[in-house]
Amino acid sequence: MKLVDDVVYEIDCQLVTVKKGVDIDIGANPSAEEAEETLEEGSEQVNNVVNAFNLQEISFDKKAYQTYLKKYVKKLAEKVKEKNPDVDLKAWQDKVTNFSKKVLGNFNDYQFYTGKNFEQEGMIALLNYREDGITPYFTLFKDGLIEEKV
Repeated sequence: MKLVDDVVYEIDCQLVTVKKGVDIDIGANPSAEEAEETLEEGSEQVNNVVNAFNLQEISFDKKAYQTYLKKYVKKLAEKVKEKNPDVDLKAWQDKVTNFSKKVLGNFNDYQFYTGKNFEQEGMIALLNYREDGITPYFTLFKDGLIEEKV
C-alpha cells in the first residue's frame, strides 16, 4: 500500500484462481520460469481485492463520475474538518482536485467498483493498471477509509 500525495492510497492487487463455491487459494502470480497455470474446470481467475471484498463493477461516463465525485468530496471534506478541526482544508481540497484531474485526464483507463449492494453514496474504488499494463491496483481516498486494527 502506497500513500500518494497524502490524499489517496494505491493498493496493488493480483489475479488469483478460485473454484466456484470454494475459498480463494494463495494466488501468487506465475513466475517467469513456470508455465502459466491452467485452470481446472469450475475455476476462474479473479482480482483478489474484488473477490475478498465482494466488490461489484459499475460503469460511469465522465460526466456522471464528475457529479458523483463532487458530492463525495464535499461529504468527505466535512468529515475531514470534523475529525481534524486544525486541518488546512484549502490545501487538502487542492490535493484532491489535483488527483481528480489526473483521474479525469485518464478516465478511460479506470474501472469503477462499489460494494456488493451497489451503494454509491460511499467511496467508489478505482482500478487501474501499472505502467507494465499487467499489475492491477486500486486507488482509494485516504480520508474515506476507516482504520481497523488487525
